[in-house]
Amino acid sequence: MATQPAPQGLPLFYKDLVPLNSSEHGAFKSRQLDNAKFMQDQHAIPLTVEEFVVASRNYPIIFSAGDNPVPLALMGMNEGVNVFLDDEAKFGSPVYLPAYIRRYPFMLARIRPDSDELTLCFDPSSDVVGDFKKEGTALFDGTEATETTREILKFCEDFEQAGARTQAFVEELKKYELLMDGEVAIQQEGKEAPYVYRGFQMVNEEKLRDMRGDELRKISQNGMLPLIYAHLFSLQLVREIFALQVQQGKVPVADGAATA
Repeated sequence: MATQPAPQGLPLFYKDLVPLNSSEHGAFKSRQLDNAKFMQDQHAIPLTVEEFVVASRNYPIIFSAGDNPVPLALMGMNEGVNVFLDDEAKFGSPVYLPAYIRRYPFMLARIRPDSDELTLCFDPSSDVVGDFKKEGTALFDGTEATETTREILKFCEDFEQAGARTQAFVEELKKYELLMDGEVAIQQEGKEAPYVYRGFQMVNEEKLRDMRGDELRKISQNGMLPLIYAHLFSLQLVREIFALQVQQGKVPVADGAATA
């Protein structure tokens, strides 16, 4: 279930990053897309802790494998499969869109390795930003950023802050050793061997139940406990995602070990 690394070490979705500035992009506009082709082949989308509760209504929430786990909203059981998008890369039904999706093609990035300063950048390969003549909202008024650009910048700043809180949450899970390697086995009717999915992490419910009273009280007081339960409850949706793949004919050949 783990996502593949982005090209050139860039974050998921992004093919390139360019600092947004009035001298080069003074005539550029931002427009809405009627499809989500940029994420059509992505099955797991990064998620912040603020989104756990609302996202858990639509997606299983898992954690990526490795020493630095990232919370992910699962949109398909396998690489290259997103069961929520149709053949035209449009959502078949209303679902919550993680902030990571809504941020694209913008993001804050360090453009100088010797500085911690973050600069608003965009992916020039996206169809969202460009020198559009008849559509879109202007990003600059002369040399000044428009209200649209200021709102984009604020959204990206808020996302960075949410990302820091999410990292702190994961570090606490690691400190209490609450994460374990996940495994889901789904037995499809008429098949001999179950489909077995691995390559992700999840909270260990047994360790959660066995936590000392003072530790449990701490994660309850600091707001971690509701987030943990949102994650655990959301895992019930794995079988619904699997069922959607069955309906769409995207289930892999059953070999008893469909690992990610």
